[in-house]
Amino acid sequence: MVLVLVLTFVQTMANLYLPRLISSIVDDGVIVGHIAYILKVGIWMLGVTVLGGIASVGASWFGSQAAAGFGKRLRSELFRHVEGFNLHEFDELGTSSMIVRTTNDVMQEQQMMNMLLRMMVMAPLTAIGGLILAITTDAKLTIVLAVSVPILGLCVYLVMGRGLGLFRQLQQKVDGINRVLRENLSGVRVIRAFNRTDYEIGRFDNANRDLTDTAVQVFQLMALIMPLVILVMNVSTVVIVWFGGIQINAQTLQIGQLIAFIQYVMQIMSSVMMVSMMSFLIPRAEASAQRVNEALALHSEVLDPSPAQELPVGPLDVTFDHVSFRYPGAEEAAVSDISFTALAGKTTAIIGGTGSGKSTLCNLILRFYDVNEGSVRVGGVDVRAVRQAALRSRMGYVPQRAVLFSGSIAENIHYGKLEAPDERVQAAAVTAQAMEFVDSMEGRFAAEITQGGANLSGGQKQRLSMARALVRDADIYVFDDSFSALDFKTDAQLRAALRRDLTMATILIVAQRVSTVVDADRIVVLDEGRLVGVGTHRELLKTCPVYEEICASQLSPEEIA
Repeated sequence: MVLVLVLTFVQTMANLYLPRLISSIVDDGVIVGHIAYILKVGIWMLGVTVLGGIASVGASWFGSQAAAGFGKRLRSELFRHVEGFNLHEFDELGTSSMIVRTTNDVMQEQQMMNMLLRMMVMAPLTAIGGLILAITTDAKLTIVLAVSVPILGLCVYLVMGRGLGLFRQLQQKVDGINRVLRENLSGVRVIRAFNRTDYEIGRFDNANRDLTDTAVQVFQLMALIMPLVILVMNVSTVVIVWFGGIQINAQTLQIGQLIAFIQYVMQIMSSVMMVSMMSFLIPRAEASAQRVNEALALHSEVLDPSPAQELPVGPLDVTFDHVSFRYPGAEEAAVSDISFTALAGKTTAIIGGTGSGKSTLCNLILRFYDVNEGSVRVGGVDVRAVRQAALRSRMGYVPQRAVLFSGSIAENIHYGKLEAPDERVQAAAVTAQAMEFVDSMEGRFAAEITQGGANLSGGQKQRLSMARALVRDADIYVFDDSFSALDFKTDAQLRAALRRDLTMATILIVAQRVSTVVDADRIVVLDEGRLVGVGTHRELLKTCPVYEEICASQLSPEEIA
């Protein structure tokens, strides 16, 4: 960065020195007729020009590298910061907005940095140096500058002040069109199934038109700068030539001095033009900087303790002790006064209606959120007293929505444990009942999975998600409604495999199907965020009306018996 500033300084000094040499040639060489002097000064001018050109190329080269490096570091810092967010922070900013902040907004900052490295030195030096040299050439003509420069500065100030608000709106409109596009691409099956293509085209057109209207306002406003600058420059030149001609006629000013003065005026005006060019970027870069700072200023509410406790070695029980939790901004608690224990080596199932708080309990175990009241203990240790990485390293988690990454099947399973040997990967796939379709794919474990697992069915994606969790050899496994896309036969085979292969682990299964939880060692029944029953299938049929209603809605009387 320092090298860029030095080279820019050299270039500016060379540009300021050239008019003085031109004046010297015209007045002392051409007029007097000294050919040798003309050649001498001409060679000197050529050297200064070459030096200025080299400095200009060098400043552009190193300035681009510095700006690109700044963008790289800012993107990396923003990405690392966002990776530390928990679910609440992601919900607060939104996925589409975070994508725009990390890409488009950082790019605006990078472009602004590239401009600043060149112009924050060149523009002031050119203006100040040109003004000093113009005064030393002819102080009377500088009165023209005393009028024209403030007029230009006022025009730039008014445009930039108006442009800042519009550029902030422009970035928000970019967020909006990105959100509509993401929803359209991710929901393409639903859109086609319900014949809503025309409606979605209309939504996109509205967002696109909204963005276009704002962009037109912005660029129409910014387009005023250049005509104003050119107008003031040309008027100033005409006035200078007019009064300069009068002085030359009176023999108080030489022709070379007038030429040099005009060059200084052009350089001063060009520095104002540099500022006007920056005015296209400054408002948008400022709006982008505020959006990036908003993301950087947002810190996770779930923090690691200092000092942190360690989880005990060996099997881990999971205990909910009078746990209550309310999502940020929610009016009512998601779960209230929940108490039960999931024992190591046993399968604990959680069942209940939609919105009863089943997935919330999973989020609290993994410490995606912290409880408002009570405590969640793993191996007798409060999860808030353990580092998040250490806590989650002992767990295998299968989310409600199966998420796969582009790459091979083996790479997706290895995601759970990068150093797992191939034998362990295959064993995890066998337990997850995934070998049925893995063997049928070309390349087996080397078969490619497209983004989001689009080339797999829902059940196949869920089984690979399970294999990814099983490869960890964890002490606790949390299956958050991950059996829903499986047929009854595969569901039963998978649960039997889990009981066979995970004899020492704590298994928590969240489900809405009774057939998935019927064989669990303990079933926890939730209703509207409250615990209404704990026991085995047969015990709950006798003691829990809510569980009895769920069974009656899904099973025949013979199956219940």
